[in-house]
Amino acid sequence: MTQLLDDTDRSVFATDEELLHRVLTPYRAKRCEYLTSVTVTSEGDPRDGGRLSAACTFEIPESCYIDDTGHFNSVEFNICFNQMAYYLMAKSVKESLVEPFSRWTLDQFWTRQLADVFITDFKSTFRKAMRGRRFKGEIEIVDIAEWDANDLREALVILRTRCHYADEHGGESHGEVTAAVTNPPVI
Repeated sequence: MTQLLDDTDRSVFATDEELLHRVLTPYRAKRCEYLTSVTVTSEGDPRDGGRLSAACTFEIPESCYIDDTGHFNSVEFNICFNQMAYYLMAKSVKESLVEPFSRWTLDQFWTRQLADVFITDFKSTFRKAMRGRRFKGEIEIVDIAEWDANDLREALVILRTRCHYADEHGGESHGEVTAAVTNPPVI
């Protein structure tokens, strides 16, 4: 669903249930489908001062890897980041929001979702402990860089992102994550 808010390049996309279901497919077997809703906002290309972001809600009924710690931790931070980033990339492909994703097909994204997306730099900061059951998160693509293949290296897409999580009890954490997409489709 697209809603044009004003005369600029700003568009808002409510949760695409079918897309969300597909993005979370790899998490289903481990029972860690934490992302429950997403609102994507596109305001131009991040490389030209624009903004591409997603406001998300999460629910973690129980940890997929450890007994209940009573708080949101770095493993869950990372899983939630991955789910936000995958959804934002998939929505960018589906709606042709930003280069290079606007040149891809969804089938090309699904092929690369797990095999070719790597976190290359990960920084998380926990300001105040979050309970981690129900909370909100945000992700923003700050910059996108793209390199074609040449004699010295393979083609590569780099995404620099910022993310933030907060719960209704004042808990919060944030981070900066850089991800590389190797083997991007040759168009």
